[in-house]
Amino acid sequence: MRRSTKLAAVVLSGSLGIASLAACGAKSNDTTAASGSADGGLKVGMAYDIGGRGDQSFNDSAARGLDKAKSELGVAVTEADAKTGEAEADKETRLKNLVTAGYNPIIAVGFVYQAAVEKVAKENPGTKFAIIDSASDTQPTNVTSLTFSEQEGSYLAGVAAALKSKNKHVGFIGGVQSELIKKFEAGYRAGVKSVDPNIPVEVTYLSTPPDFTGFAAPDKGKEAAQGQLDKKADVIYTAAGSSGNGAIEAVANAGALAIGVDSDQAAQPALAKYKNSIMTSMVKNVDKAVFAYIESAKKGEVFTGVKNFDLKADGVSLATTGGKIDDIKGKLDEAANAIKGGATTVPTDPSKL
Repeated sequence: MRRSTKLAAVVLSGSLGIASLAACGAKSNDTTAASGSADGGLKVGMAYDIGGRGDQSFNDSAARGLDKAKSELGVAVTEADAKTGEAEADKETRLKNLVTAGYNPIIAVGFVYQAAVEKVAKENPGTKFAIIDSASDTQPTNVTSLTFSEQEGSYLAGVAAALKSKNKHVGFIGGVQSELIKKFEAGYRAGVKSVDPNIPVEVTYLSTPPDFTGFAAPDKGKEAAQGQLDKKADVIYTAAGSSGNGAIEAVANAGALAIGVDSDQAAQPALAKYKNSIMTSMVKNVDKAVFAYIESAKKGEVFTGVKNFDLKADGVSLATTGGKIDDIKGKLDEAANAIKGGATTVPTDPSKL
């Protein structure tokens, strides 16, 4: 049903320039957004996961979707950052302030917002919410899930790692040992196994819930990568937000190969000095999901339920910057087509491999 009323969208990631939102750490990058859209049009806010804009990974991908919506759809935008170690109440306050300020719908970037989104959405049934990377069975009907088939892209990363490893020994580093990051691990290990079941995969997690610091601790990422390098792993895939920057540094210093995540990390300016060591990145196109959701809000036909972005829908892919996987393109295409056609079903639970 098409709605005639104009919506104000919020992608929970960042900042609001008004007093009530400033209280939750918001920072406006748009003077129109700070006071509301002058023409009564769509207002979009983004509440980032830990690491925020500039993490060279997950949050930056979401930010690109927001920037595109601002540029192409003419929406006003705001951004709000999460703080490392913040309490659940801080997330709830951030969401409540956005509701009070009239933002609708609201998009939360990251599964860490699930409990807060569920609670605040129940208290405010007239406000539309979306959350990236979470699809809880208990969330209310005014919450839309934007999810991805991370295991499929990670499977291709595993195939590439197995084909490129000279030592026939690879590694995986997860930021937080959550159900989401386990999907990355499961897909990666399955991809490696599909090439050569005898290749060992070192697995290291940097933290376990409720400790989410593993997504924003480059020093821990560097240490974990060094530990795997010492065991002779020569291709290491890191799914750990900005912690992956430290892992990439260690891999580059050792003359090994890194596989980035979420964004095309070989193309990130902040990682330019390591780009020759980044073999590929498993790109999770969060920007496409963010833009599509904002576009649906502007049209008055907001997505509902679970909207999943898989390999077939170009929700995940492997980056080709630097040409380091060009020589194995045929085998990667073959693996991708098997997934798209249903011949290969990629596991999501590493304990079942």
